[in-house]
Amino acid sequence: MGLEDLRTVWSQDEIREALKSVYDPELGLNIIDLGLVYDIQVKDQDVHVRMTLTSPICPLGPEITDAVKETISALPMVRDVKVHIVWKPRWDPRTMASEEARMELGIY
Repeated sequence: MGLEDLRTVWSQDEIREALKSVYDPELGLNIIDLGLVYDIQVKDQDVHVRMTLTSPICPLGPEITDAVKETISALPMVRDVKVHIVWKPRWDPRTMASEEARMELGIY
């Protein structure tokens, strides 16, 4: 596999699928279904994730971001992972969470 092949090894969708294994420990739902991951950029072997947390005072924020880094870093040929926590747009489970997550959260 040449360097050109590395640029397309992991798509955003494949990384999102891997991140379904990362759960918000307080809510017990994965961060993808919760809608916490806003954007994933892949360039060469580097991955940048733009995401939020359920609250700016989330005590488990470092644990969640570490799990994101570990999950993506475990994928073959990933060199570096950067997680950027953002607060805009503000997370709103009524519009950002999947239908299944809204049902689990009691939002109909």
